[in-house]
Amino acid sequence: MKVILLQDVKTKGKADDIIEVSDGYARNFLFTKKLAVEATPKNLNDIKLKKANQAHVAAEELAAAKEKKIKIEEAKVVLKIRAGEGGKTFGSITGKEIADAAAEQSGLDIDKKKIVLANPIKNVGSYTVNVKLHPEVTASLAVEIEAL
Repeated sequence: MKVILLQDVKTKGKADDIIEVSDGYARNFLFTKKLAVEATPKNLNDIKLKKANQAHVAAEELAAAKEKKIKIEEAKVVLKIRAGEGGKTFGSITGKEIADAAAEQSGLDIDKKKIVLANPIKNVGSYTVNVKLHPEVTASLAVEIEAL
């Protein structure tokens, strides 16, 4: 019997997969636990439409991330922090501080969790910070740290 999985089933497949299973397994396990539905023409069409909609939404998200990347790469964020001798700051610059400064100075709405800092910023100077907008899109934000 052909069934369409509604959820991931261990050793059988992932959600929305169309698989062939025995009639007893389908009726007694998959259907009773609402893990699958029978692969009727209506259900197959519903899955096809659902996958097309998911692809459309994913394409829109990718396009929006690419537009945001352009805006981020044009912007420059300047942070002023107390510093001691040799440009060494008191504390380090975090992703939250960079996100707040970007929102205040450039009007960019960047989630602090998407800012990738390889090493903490602890010195005065110019830095390039990566912002992970989408699994396929990473933007570079110019950050200038100045002493007060």
